[in-house]
Amino acid sequence: MTFVLLHGGRHGGWCWWPTADLVRAAGHHVLTPTLTGLGERAHLLDPGIGLATHVQDLVAVFEFEDLRDVVLVCHSYGGTVVANAMERIADRVRSLVLLDAHLPMEGECVLDVIGPERAAHLLALAEREGEGWYVPPESAARYGVTDPAIAAWADARLTAQPLRTYQDPCGPNDRAWRHPGMFIECSPSPLTPAQRARARARSAANPAIVHRVLATPHNAMVTAPAALTALLLEARGSIDTAE
Repeated sequence: MTFVLLHGGRHGGWCWWPTADLVRAAGHHVLTPTLTGLGERAHLLDPGIGLATHVQDLVAVFEFEDLRDVVLVCHSYGGTVVANAMERIADRVRSLVLLDAHLPMEGECVLDVIGPERAAHLLALAEREGEGWYVPPESAARYGVTDPAIAAWADARLTAQPLRTYQDPCGPNDRAWRHPGMFIECSPSPLTPAQRARARARSAANPAIVHRVLATPHNAMVTAPAALTALLLEARGSIDTAE
């Protein structure tokens, strides 16, 4: 089976390496795409990059790799990308896994759902250190990474992200809200109480969506790769059909 692991804001496909290795060892094909302007594609950083660019990045992976029956996993900001992309790729996705991920409703943007305090922080950061159009990276400690070696490894790879990607509103995304899969809630989590409540309600309303709590901070793919891998393998077999 194929797993597509999509990173969150200011990260890149690199953040999935510890988890991807374990999923591959279990016998599965794994892709860890990096969104335009981030990670090893940081040289493409441009103020014109918006949410639509990142949506097309993900859709293109599915189309050019001819992916089907996929377990699609998204982390944090990656959930916003997936929310839009699912309108085009849902038929190719077996299970949708939200790892402490944002899932805005139609018309909402990332800044709308992360809470006013966090939104104000990102806007101020962009104005102060990002020329008004990009959000510079923050330390991995911000995401709950406390191991000094892992934090140093991550800090060397975190990159800036266009502010516009956080400001662009989601388009229609009903398929993402209805799709079978799993919501993995990290504990502690930086998601707002309202976000966690909405995600839990989505799981409660749809018997094909499983809710799991993982006792590790937000960046579970590097802080608890073995435990996360176990849940991803569970998500692979938690449903029988894509929709």
